[in-house]
Amino acid sequence: MFHILVVEDDTNARKLMKAVLERAEYSVSTAVNGEDALALMDTQHVDLIVLDIMMPSMDGYAFTSELRAAGSDIPILMVTAKQLPADKKKGFLVGTDDYMTKPVDTEEMLLRIKALLRRSNIVSERRLSVGTVVLDYDSLSVTRGEDKQTLPQKEFYLLYKLLSYPDKIFTRIQLMDEIWGMESESGDTTINVHINRLRRRFESYSEFELISVRGLGYKAVKHV
Repeated sequence: MFHILVVEDDTNARKLMKAVLERAEYSVSTAVNGEDALALMDTQHVDLIVLDIMMPSMDGYAFTSELRAAGSDIPILMVTAKQLPADKKKGFLVGTDDYMTKPVDTEEMLLRIKALLRRSNIVSERRLSVGTVVLDYDSLSVTRGEDKQTLPQKEFYLLYKLLSYPDKIFTRIQLMDEIWGMESESGDTTINVHINRLRRRFESYSEFELISVRGLGYKAVKHV
């Protein structure tokens, strides 16, 4: 499940975007300004950012500049009431990937997000290949030649997330928040249980392995 961060200081706009994105089956976090967004990103992995410009404390331009200066290439969609060509030009100069003006057409926003995810090499067709192994997001299945396994939902999401970002370390808290949700009452030992189940399922698969990083969390390593 792709995780989107909505950075918007207007309460109604923030709630609307969150609802629209969740209906489209994205995992969503929200922040009210750039400073809050940076703090949140220290603890959660984010696939894409929907960003307002005019915000208190740290506006969208400053936030984008800081992210890009730090070497982050997370796709950013600026959504703002500022409509002048100079405003758009400034947005692209500081590093945004796309730009929409308010009031937002939510269907267009979803299409733009899908295009940004595709362009950023995140799997857009809901299929992920690791050598001859294919993960199909819609059917929750993992196929390797004649061998096809349909996984429980949480197991599949966990495997898909890790293999989408090979060699990237995810903390247990990040994985719990993104896959089980921040409201979940499950403990982080749930991650350990699911990782062990996945290891047993795919112990004969040489294409990848799930590795524990002591004191940090887990990562997937591809061998193809």
